Amino acid sequence: MTKLAISGMIRPLIEPRLPEGLDVRWFMTDEEAIEAVKSAEIGWFDSNNKDDMVASLMAAKDLKWLNSIYAGLDFLPMDVLIERGITVTNGAGINAITIAEYVVMGMLNIAKGYREVVRAQDRHEWLMDSPGKRELAGTRAMLLGYGAIGKLIKPRLEAFGVEVKTVRRSGGEGALTPSEWRGHLGSFDWIILAVPATPETEGMIGADELAKMKDDAVIVNIARGSVIDQPALIDALKAKRIGGAFLDVTTPEPLPSDHELWSLDNAHVTMHLSGRAQDKMFVRSAERFLENLEKYLAGEPVAPIFDPRLGY
Repeated sequence: MTKLAISGMIRPLIEPRLPEGLDVRWFMTDEEAIEAVKSAEIGWFDSNNKDDMVASLMAAKDLKWLNSIYAGLDFLPMDVLIERGITVTNGAGINAITIAEYVVMGMLNIAKGYREVVRAQDRHEWLMDSPGKRELAGTRAMLLGYGAIGKLIKPRLEAFGVEVKTVRRSGGEGALTPSEWRGHLGSFDWIILAVPATPETEGMIGADELAKMKDDAVIVNIARGSVIDQPALIDALKAKRIGGAFLDVTTPEPLPSDHELWSLDNAHVTMHLSGRAQDKMFVRSAERFLENLEKYLAGEPVAPIFDPRLGY
């Protein structure tokens, strides 16, 4: 009998639709998870505490398939996943729509100075002029990362009249390659980071890259905080060497309450909420898991596959 260890948080959405003949062990606490995963073949033990997820993985000695709602699983021990030959499906694409919408929202917010509009309302002050006068139409955006999220960002921005240039490993179709994009930074108004967190992308935006950008360029990061050299970014923002930054992700998370990023007038910190700005995340995840479970039990391939050798 196939054994599964699954978080009780998702239980209402999947239990009525599970096929018969499974040994399902539900858990609600991290302590219960450690017990439930022992001898489990299939595991879905997402937690807000990533250390607890690692502990559950380490205890799951017989695990063959690990499912997760998270798209980025770089916090898991890749060597363990590789050594044990565990098939991993992640949440790639689950939150793509809402994150793409968040990018558009962030860009419009900065372009129109909307944060200052909200603050004026709080003060009951009627503004006589707009604090932001940019139009998205006619601007240019460099999009680093063309996965599930990037593929949704591009058409949404193009609908606003933004020229979007993608960066892809293979190039083609007018895209820039990893060896080319740095030389073109100075010709873009928006630099959008939607790359996976890997050793290759860590710190990919540093002091050198920031120095090449236009003085009114805005960085939009919905990837991971680690893809930007954050101290270098803070220096550039404080010196007004770039126009601003819309940061859904930071290093660390949560950002300490006394961190200077909070108080910079050209930094917009949105607390990693882009993927949570929806009410369909768990429904989509449950549907995907049930479809994959049917395939797994039939000996068919599951998807989307997270490759621990690549880190995404």
